[in-house]
Amino acid sequence: MIVSTNPTTDVELARFTPQSSQEVDGILDKVADAQAAWRRRDISDRTPLLREVARVLREGRDTYAALITAEMGKPITEARAEIEKCAMTCEYYAEHAPAQLADRPVASNAAESAVVYDPLGVVLAVMPWNYPFWQFFRFAAPALAAGNGTLLKHANNVPQCALAVEEIVRKAGASADLCRTLLIEVDQVAGLISDPRVAAVTLTGSTEVGAIVASQAAAVLKKQVLELGGSDPFIVLADADIEQAAATAVKARCANVGQSCVNAKRFIVEAAVADRFAAAFASAAAALKVGDPTDPDTAIGPMARAHLRDTLHDQVRRTVDAGAVLVLGGKVPDGPGCYYPPTVLDHVRPGMAAFDEETFGPVAAITRVASADEAGTLANQTEYGLGAALWTSDLGRARRLARVLDAGAVFINGMVVSDPRLPFGGIKRSGYGRELGAEGIREFVNTKTVWIGPAAPTA
Repeated sequence: MIVSTNPTTDVELARFTPQSSQEVDGILDKVADAQAAWRRRDISDRTPLLREVARVLREGRDTYAALITAEMGKPITEARAEIEKCAMTCEYYAEHAPAQLADRPVASNAAESAVVYDPLGVVLAVMPWNYPFWQFFRFAAPALAAGNGTLLKHANNVPQCALAVEEIVRKAGASADLCRTLLIEVDQVAGLISDPRVAAVTLTGSTEVGAIVASQAAAVLKKQVLELGGSDPFIVLADADIEQAAATAVKARCANVGQSCVNAKRFIVEAAVADRFAAAFASAAAALKVGDPTDPDTAIGPMARAHLRDTLHDQVRRTVDAGAVLVLGGKVPDGPGCYYPPTVLDHVRPGMAAFDEETFGPVAAITRVASADEAGTLANQTEYGLGAALWTSDLGRARRLARVLDAGAVFINGMVVSDPRLPFGGIKRSGYGRELGAEGIREFVNTKTVWIGPAAPTA
């Protein structure tokens, strides 16, 4: 059974019987047929759909945001911003996709040659609960513009969000079967990946699940894009604006209640300014309002599920037992809901849980270093490589250090965020492939060479 439960109140919202194999098979047939028709349309005829999707998203913003908050606990202000970001991304690809996928002539002796971009077909998206609208639309907007169809297998704690995104695309004027949501159990995913009607798969989720999906797709030689876990460093050098860095660091750690692969998690600070940074960070974190996520002033709502909170609290406990200093938080509150307070751990070192493991919640680990070189070394001392932030007033040094950081994105004097104009993804155990930007729209296309020799003379 697929059950939606409000993590603020622990009250069940809805439940759904998983679709049978026969139901899924029928949906696959319909999506494949819809995509075959969709791909035959010129891209100039496909991109208007994205503008309509953006319109539908904005018209229903408050309703969709409330659904996000109810199903996974995101503070309502952030949920509304998520809907707006989806709309902006659809508009970005509506404007830029024709140029990004335009035929590219290539000089080739006397022949006429070009590189063209054809859609792959139906793409299966296996998506997580933490950004239930954004994770889908950041993939679907470029995929649809390129001529693909989509199947969504969403996390089973956000089934109503999953159904809503399907309905949004339909309301925008797409064929009823171009984008379909599947309400299925996890053990049904392998059969989808191996199905010949599915051309490729994209997954956002944990590294462990990514490895499983990658092996299943590799067994049938299908393209994958994987955006997985992260333990992003946030480096603060001694010449940085410490107050601004600390204020931004709290946002970078606590956005979405800390439940994002690209949240800053390890705060690596030069020792000369570490006391100032730690004090400013703790002060700003303590000021965050914890409470009802439907209140626009709330910054920290509940975590999405109880077991996530239990895992996070265990990481805090093990880190403190290993010698870290608990500066703030670190206690599970009484009462209903999956709440965990903003928590600051100082004097964290490699070998401790909060440094070595991905912490998925509002827990910050501060590590003190003697130099910028040591900061870079420790930043790379992780199995992950999604994002990294670097704070310094020496932009020349910043540019040099950015090139040696193992990450898919480095933000200097800012917090790591995804932007439809910029490619997004990771390296190492944070996955491979890219979403967003021109690189993202070309992930699920066949980059095809077309070579035409001189025509034979007619008789």
